Amino acid sequence: MSKFELRGKTAIITGGAGGIGTCIANEYARAGANVVVASRNRENLDKVAADIKFLGAESLAITVDITDPDQVDSMVKETVDTFGGLDVIVNNAGGGASMKKAEDTPYDEWVQLIDFNLTGTFVCCMAAGKQMIAQNSGKIINISSTAGTKGNPGMLHYSAAKAGVISLSNNLSFMWAEHNINVNTILPGLIATPMMRKYGVIPGDTDEEGNRVPRLDLPPEPEEVADLALFLASEASDSITGEAIPIRRWCKMDRFWQ
Repeated sequence: MSKFELRGKTAIITGGAGGIGTCIANEYARAGANVVVASRNRENLDKVAADIKFLGAESLAITVDITDPDQVDSMVKETVDTFGGLDVIVNNAGGGASMKKAEDTPYDEWVQLIDFNLTGTFVCCMAAGKQMIAQNSGKIINISSTAGTKGNPGMLHYSAAKAGVISLSNNLSFMWAEHNINVNTILPGLIATPMMRKYGVIPGDTDEEGNRVPRLDLPPEPEEVADLALFLASEASDSITGEAIPIRRWCKMDRFWQ
């Protein structure tokens, strides 16, 4: 068995109904895991779960609001009741807002983004962590953002929330090491998801003169985030904890503010 396989493992992916979350779910399925996809969007979840089963893996779709502790506790319980345990959770659910000046940030929008991106991650870590402590093993992968390290002008609240996710992960990696729980953070930069392409912020692969742009100057694909998430979920990363790992290539749009 390869150290990168997940056969016999059970993983929850929040925000699994599209984009990066769906790519991670599919990659875990190919690696042999039982995959639980969770989101507020039931229709999309059912499609993702069906696709996972087509790949030959067991799957479960759970509708959940990650900011509601009771719903999250129920998600973990249903996972354990169905598959007998919980080995990995990827806290991917989150979201941003429209760009605006710092002084124009509405209070209610601040609360909403902190709640969804930071508090929701905390709630999921607590529910999964209690189960993993009982098992004396587990892997928690929190999806933050490069905005949490370098900021993101125009999205003050999003940047602050993602910085909080990094700090949360650092603390948990120290406090739960005695329980054999790895806690790591992935920091995606600008990723070429279907939504980002729809918004028109993903540069083309040729320049104005028709020359092909080197691949390392372009944003990563969501599948490349999934590759890193697979590594962190696998036995190959057993000695890695408390790390925040960026994935952004050398895309200038992410390295420098423009």
